[in-house]
Amino acid sequence: MRSIAIIGLSSFGYFLSLELANQGIEIMAIDLDEEKIEKIKRRVNKAVIADATDRAVLETIGLEELDGVVVSLGQIESSVLTTLHLKEMKISNIIAKALSEEHGKILEKIGATNVIFPEKDMAKKAARTLIYDNILDHIPLAEGYSIFEIAPPASFLRKSLGELDLRRKYGVQVIVVKELIPQNVVLVPMADYVIKDSDILVMIGRDEDLEIIKNLK
Repeated sequence: MRSIAIIGLSSFGYFLSLELANQGIEIMAIDLDEEKIEKIKRRVNKAVIADATDRAVLETIGLEELDGVVVSLGQIESSVLTTLHLKEMKISNIIAKALSEEHGKILEKIGATNVIFPEKDMAKKAARTLIYDNILDHIPLAEGYSIFEIAPPASFLRKSLGELDLRRKYGVQVIVVKELIPQNVVLVPMADYVIKDSDILVMIGRDEDLEIIKNLK
């Protein structure tokens, strides 16, 4: 079973802890605020009151035994110092939340394995939802590629995937169909699968090709 430490129980850190715990990940939640630890301790495997900016303290709680550490602190100085300590402790997988582009660059330079921008990413996701009524979810992959969920355009309805020939025409691939009535999931649907108005299509492809699909009627 995978195990993750989450340092800093801001809203992001708190909800990330709960979501990962619900997915069966062993979570060590760490925060200096006793009230935050009290709130989450029954929902995770271990909850520790600790000052993560103190390297001596970090070295006593067994972080080296875990699969990764998420730094989700709300102050730039604390975030940078904690990430630096973790790097010096040779923690191999450090995911750090950035509060700004400059903060993100500093975190990368001092050794964060991955830097995330939750507010910026959520803003982009919300923007796509507002602009495109049929986009239900969007997951960026490698640079220039994404997975997204879409309610099928009217031009797709009552046609088979073979007829639509999306890979040849648009360069995208339907990898999953979520059937809502009745509820069912079709993994890697065959060419003879006929699209219904109650289906949700999960597609993968280049962002520029997916953009064309988003605008189809």
